[in-house]
Amino acid sequence: MKIAILSGSVYGTAEEVARHAEQQLQQAGFETRYQPRGELAELIAWAPEALLVVTSTTGMGDLPDSLQKIHAALRDQPPAWYGLPGAVIGLGDSSYGDTFCGGGEQIRELYAELGIREVLPMLRLDSSETVTPELDAEPWLAELAVALRG
Repeated sequence: MKIAILSGSVYGTAEEVARHAEQQLQQAGFETRYQPRGELAELIAWAPEALLVVTSTTGMGDLPDSLQKIHAALRDQPPAWYGLPGAVIGLGDSSYGDTFCGGGEQIRELYAELGIREVLPMLRLDSSETVTPELDAEPWLAELAVALRG
């Protein structure tokens, strides 16, 4: 199975989690393509069979600038991905209350619009509780590998 991985990061943490996820999924036998700043045409041409988005949250629950372009392109030119399996890792700080992991929630909303089927609940990584989010994601990534095979 071919898994496309996208990330949106402000300080690089989400990119680090995405790179770690790519390694974990490759070790689990999946073909992956990580595009931190990919273009929609490239993504569609690769023909992913699953999508993983790793994103931090900025401002008032917004997506990082690095993910906004492809997010807008997916909304404006939706690919035929109805039923495609997908998953989201959201990074945030729970001290921000209602906007905690807001970037991830925006991706979940986009998935709903595109008909992408979430195979696991969004993983929420709280920066106020962890200093190694890439390691904290490992059990969830193992579950994701099982869910994608099922």
